[in-house]
Amino acid sequence: MADPTGSYAVRISGLWKRVHEVSDASGPSPGPIGRLSVHRGRGGVVRKARWSPERGEVLELRRDPGLLRGQFSLWTEAREWLGSSLRWSLLRREIVLHTGSRPLRLVPLPGFRCGWALQAPKTGEMARILASPWSRRARIEVSRKLDFELVVFAYFLASQVALEGFWPGPPPQPASEVASSARPAGS
Repeated sequence: MADPTGSYAVRISGLWKRVHEVSDASGPSPGPIGRLSVHRGRGGVVRKARWSPERGEVLELRRDPGLLRGQFSLWTEAREWLGSSLRWSLLRREIVLHTGSRPLRLVPLPGFRCGWALQAPKTGEMARILASPWSRRARIEVSRKLDFELVVFAYFLASQVALEGFWPGPPPQPASEVASSARPAGS
C-alpha cells in the first residue's frame, strides 16, 4: 500500500452496545469526526448501526435479509441508498461492496496481520483497516481519494468479521484478476 493520505484512530467502548468513536489521527487538527453506534437484536445478532458525524449527514447501516454475515446496506437519513455489501459464500472471506459506480472488495490482509484491505477493481488497495479482535482500538489508513461514507461502511463490515481477519488472507492479486473476481457470477 502507498503512504496513507488519511489516517483515523478508532476507540471502541461497550460490550453489548458497542460505540466506535472515530477521530482524525493525521492532519493539522486531530479531533473527533463522529461515532458509529452498533445495535443488536434478539440473540445478539447485529441488526443495524448508525453513523453520527460531528458535522454532516447521519447514515444508517442495516442488515439485509439473508444468512450471510457481510450482507448490509448503507442509507442516508432521507432514505437514499448509498451502497450495499454481499458475501458470495460462507467459505470465502471476501466481501463485495456495491456503490453504484464500481464494485469494491474487502479482503483480509496478507500475512499474519489482523486487518482488512479495501480494494478497487483496477487500481488495487484503497484503504486498510488495522484492528485486532481483542483490542479496544483500531486504525483506518486511506491511501486514495475515497468518500468517507464508504470508509465508515468498510470499517463497520470489517468490525463485524474481525475474528476472520486473524487468519492470513490471499496474496495481492494483479489488477486484471481483481476486476474479474469482483463481478457477480452471472455477469
